[in-house]
Amino acid sequence: MFLYNIGIKLYYFAIWLVAFFNAKAKLWINGRRQQNVVRFDSSIWFHFASLGEFEQGRPILEAMKTRHPDKKIVITFFSPSGYEIRKNTPLADAVYYLPLDTANNARQFVDAIKPTMAIFTKYEYWYHYFNELNKQHIPLYIVSGIFRPKQVFFKWYGGLHRKMLCFVTHFFLQDEQSKQLLNNININNITVSGDTRFDRVWANAQQPKSIPGINEFKNGQKVFIAGSTWPEDEKLLATLPALYPDWKFIFAPHEISEDKISNLISLLPEGSAVRYSEWGRDEPKAESRKPKAQREDNDPVPRTPIPAHQTLIIDNIGMLSSLYAYGDIAYIGGGFGVGIHNTLEAAAFGLPVIFGPNYLKFNEARKLIALKAGFSIKDEAELKGITDTLITDEAFYSITSKKISQYVQEHTGATQMIIGHIGV
Repeated sequence: MFLYNIGIKLYYFAIWLVAFFNAKAKLWINGRRQQNVVRFDSSIWFHFASLGEFEQGRPILEAMKTRHPDKKIVITFFSPSGYEIRKNTPLADAVYYLPLDTANNARQFVDAIKPTMAIFTKYEYWYHYFNELNKQHIPLYIVSGIFRPKQVFFKWYGGLHRKMLCFVTHFFLQDEQSKQLLNNININNITVSGDTRFDRVWANAQQPKSIPGINEFKNGQKVFIAGSTWPEDEKLLATLPALYPDWKFIFAPHEISEDKISNLISLLPEGSAVRYSEWGRDEPKAESRKPKAQREDNDPVPRTPIPAHQTLIIDNIGMLSSLYAYGDIAYIGGGFGVGIHNTLEAAAFGLPVIFGPNYLKFNEARKLIALKAGFSIKDEAELKGITDTLITDEAFYSITSKKISQYVQEHTGATQMIIGHIGV
């Protein structure tokens, strides 16, 4: 316990130092310093590491909100990338950064929000919070949990972390392998329910949101969407537009700082790319134009149409999950770094997915490859090869699209199973 507490403080100190020159770290520090936790008589507490876990746990959150409309919902995030985007979500009565995991912080936070249950999605194991919930006899659930043999829980030195697992009321796991790993350390309060992300992405695909300007950009052409890309991905992808002039390309980078966007545009043929923020809508007809003084605040500002571009750069956050509805092929970024991002958002729309070599930690990616509905590439030649096959072989494309959509649909149902087991 002593080493754990020291580690937590050292982690905070490291983030504090980095915050002097890193905007995300600064948000992490200042967000925690500046927040005031509102006291509730009772609540349901959801914790998410970041935005991806929020979307993963969202079906459970929505189900709880529907079943208990008068119940206060509290959401916490560990990362700024989740908090800053979802801090005003209507699904919650309060959204916070998770205070640093100390015994005092845990006791004060739990006493303030008084949860009747706590639901953590996928991972995030914090000793003092779990211990405080256990001491106060508050049920704690892990949903869409997944475990791997190399995690600290299964090491000889992981005693404290194994103790954390004993504080969990029930685990809802993604797969049998995770169940077996926990069984091996005498954790048996388990249901293999699957991954709630399938429910989320399938629901999103059934009622996709319309995005202004995308149909105009498409102009009836096929679209290759590159989602959550990093510079390593973009260096390879930037070679494709010249090879397929009849296709349109949309990039939605993982990071949208000015230097990242500028670097991406510099990789593409000169004049071929336009930012979404600069994409011009059609000029209104003369009789429909209004002087500035007569326009309502929500009227679109007339812009001069920009000449046709082959590539559109999405320079905002939160659009990608709906953007796939406009696509035909998807590339999912991150596979040349720490790991690929969400393949299921594209798969739910029947888009064959391509990604880099670092995908082994992701069950759905391995299964998509086994189904020949997902494709891992390690270099430019392999990227061009699979892209060319998907574009030129209509029969192969059609079979792949049907398989990937069917795969997502067949794996829905985790939300209903979890809510039924919790029994609320």
